Formats: sequence, structure tokens, C-alpha cells
Amino acid sequence: MEHITFLVAVVIITALAFDFTNGFHDTANAMATSIATGALRPKVAVAIAAVLNFAGAFLSVKVATTISGGIVNEKAGIHPQVIFAALAGAILWNLLTWLKGLPSSSSHALYGGLIGATVVGVGMNGVNFSVVVSKILIPAVAAPLVAGAAAWGATKLAYRITRGGDSTTKGFKRGQIFSSSLISLAHGTNDAQKTMGIITLTLVSVGALPKGALPPTWVIVSAGGAIALGTYMGGWRIIRSMGKGLADIKAPQGFASETAAATAILTSTHMGYGLSTTQVCSGSIMGAGLGGPKGKLHWALVRRMVYTWGLTLPAAAIVSGAAAYVAGRGDWGVAVVGTVLVLGAGSMWLLSRRQPVSADNVNDATPVELPGAPAPLTPTTTTAAVAA
Repeated sequence: MEHITFLVAVVIITALAFDFTNGFHDTANAMATSIATGALRPKVAVAIAAVLNFAGAFLSVKVATTISGGIVNEKAGIHPQVIFAALAGAILWNLLTWLKGLPSSSSHALYGGLIGATVVGVGMNGVNFSVVVSKILIPAVAAPLVAGAAAWGATKLAYRITRGGDSTTKGFKRGQIFSSSLISLAHGTNDAQKTMGIITLTLVSVGALPKGALPPTWVIVSAGGAIALGTYMGGWRIIRSMGKGLADIKAPQGFASETAAATAILTSTHMGYGLSTTQVCSGSIMGAGLGGPKGKLHWALVRRMVYTWGLTLPAAAIVSGAAAYVAGRGDWGVAVVGTVLVLGAGSMWLLSRRQPVSADNVNDATPVELPGAPAPLTPTTTTAAVAA
């Protein structure tokens, strides 16, 4: 029992670590365009996002139940080693895409990790594939398209009403404060719940909670706190890519894209869909970019981003499946997976120090060039500063 208690504690801590990476990975979803247009100063933006992410965690638990009792069959014999392996794969993929400055999906990294680890650790019967299709795969395709179309239409309407006059810029920037805040709140209702679901699933797997249980209050508070702390750290590399890399976003486009994205996320949360907030926000930014006066996107980054979207779920599944195989060998296997996770995370952090991106240089250029990455769209200016 002491061994199980220790392992459960390790899984919960790892889940909160994933939640932390989810926070700084997805700060860009809410605040990239507001920072890019100057509607909010970078550090003010991430502080607002952190507070609202925490608040949003308390508004719903529908997405949490999609994970804890939806994707995975609780009756199939899920055990903590499987969940630990799933989290390890998801964290490593999150950090790799953050290092590259690519706005990939933290949600799909988690889903892929959970699916891959469950298939290896339990078997195909451990995954409810009908739920995967209806509440993950279909929204993954539909949500960014719908948000992009809505943002395109809203941008066209905004420019038609105002005729692109400079006098309206201040008004749209004020509107962005509200719309970006709404996305932060929506992000908390959706993404923070995914970690709640993972922790709840862990507790159910060892009999600490009954099957079908809702997340306890302490789980909601800890998950909300972890994602808020990660958000406050600021995912500056991805903020740079989304704010300046996808399109040259002005205030009217920023307001339109944020409003469309927030609407899509809140609607999906209400329906219990575990969609990718990153894909929704990226889709809305692309729609707003195409709907603007120039109607242009930076297609090199768009292609890299879309490729990453397609790779995220299967790549995380493969890594987590391998981790589940090793972890299933016993205590030494769990220790090996933990060691690889720590070394991998540490290595990517050290690589990020070579070209740091911070609140001071987040709007300089796009995107950061890193070893093994394609050449950036434009030369980058770097400032020696501490950044997440």
C-alpha cells in the first residue's frame, strides 16, 4: 500500500507538471494578438491570463469527465504506471514544440499519450474509440475551421463598418482587453479540466474514488493553480509565433479572432468536447489574417504548424506507449521513465537558453531559429533575458 501511495503521489505531481507546461504553452492562445497589437503590455497580459485561467477552472467539470470516464474505460484495469507513462510522453512533446516555437496542441499531446499508454498497458479495450472520434477527432477538424471562418467574417465586417480608419484602433484595442480575457477564462474551463480528469482517473484506478466520480475540490484547486502559474511564466516563444508569425495582425483583426475563438471554446466546453484551444485560436488568427486588408498569411509557419498538429496525437501516443512498456516492467521501469523525463525536459530547457525569448523581445521578429529547425521567416533579434 505504501508503494501504491507513493506512486499515486508521483503521478499527481507529474500531472500538475503537465498542467504547468500546458499553461505556458497555451498563454499565446489568449494573449498573443493583444500583445502583438499593443493592446496589453506583455507582463500585464500574462498576469490577467493567469488569474482568469484559475477562475475558469471552477466553472465546469464536463471536460474532466470526458477524460476520467470517457476516453479511457475505467473498468479495463487502468493503473498508475499507465497514467504516468501517458503524462511523460505528453510533457516531452509539449516541451519540444515549445522549444521550436510551434503552437501545437497540449490537449492532443495528452490525449495521444493517454491512448498510446493505455493500449500498451491495458489493451485496445481500455480506450473508448467512439468517444475519441466524437469528442476529440471531429472537434479537432471542425473547431479551427469554424473559428477561422467566423474570424474571417468578423474581420471583414469590422473593416467594412469602420472603413479601416485609424481613429478606431484605440476602440478595438480596448475591446481586445475584454476578448482576450474571455479566452483566458474559456481556456481555464477547458484545459485545466484535462489535468483534473487525469488526477481523478488516477484516484479511481487505485480505489481512492468510486468509478464515475467527479473531481474533488482539492483536485480542482491544484489543477487551476498549476495552469495559472504556468500561464504567468509566459510562453514567449509561442506568443511570438502566434502574434507575429502567422499574420500581420492589427487591432480589428485581433478583436475579431479573439471573439470568435472564445465563442468556440466556451461552446465546446459546454458540450463536453475536449478540443484543442491552440488549434481554435490559431485557426481564428489565420481567418482574421485572411480577412484583413492585405489578406495574407505567413504560409511557411502555417505549414509547419499544421504538420505539427497532425503529428501531435500519434507522436505522443508512440512515445507514451514505449514509456508504458518500460514502466510496466516494475519499479525500475518507472524509475527509467522518470529519469528520461527529467533529462529530456532539462535538455530542452538548456537548449532554449541559447536564444532566449522574453517579454522584452517577444515582438521583435518571428520565429526563433533553433538547432535543427527550419530557417526563420525573418532575422530575429534576441535579448539576454530570462524567459519561459
